[in-house]
Amino acid sequence: MDIAALVAWVVTALGGFVLLARWISRGGLRQQQTGTTRFPAPLVFGHFLLAAAGLIVWIVYLAADRSALAWTSFGVLVAVALLGFAMFARWVPVYRTAAPAAAAGDAGEETTPAERHLPVPVVAAHGLLGATSLVLVLLAALGVGGS
Repeated sequence: MDIAALVAWVVTALGGFVLLARWISRGGLRQQQTGTTRFPAPLVFGHFLLAAAGLIVWIVYLAADRSALAWTSFGVLVAVALLGFAMFARWVPVYRTAAPAAAAGDAGEETTPAERHLPVPVVAAHGLLGATSLVLVLLAALGVGGS
């Protein structure tokens, strides 16, 4: 169960890197000043940093086999999931809104929120794998499946 959780978490992180890179490349950071994006930078980077910290704690748990570390990872992952759900809730209305017709290249890009360009399959896979990671970490912390 421990290794399955690690694999799920790493694959989830890879999808998260794709989403983060896409959001930044489409102007997510620049749009902070104009308010075009619905993703505040602290929300995006808080989700990323907490997930990375939790993954590091999980790897330390795998090496040290201390149940307190497993439960710490689980707690961090719950916070990560809540931040992720907040972003998902902000993303859905933006995605459902019809994209404005860009008359002149960059002008259209500046009025379209960066999160509008996130690929739906990656968003869905990231969320599902994140939920899977959460369940696997919980099961491992409970001792289900052995260490």
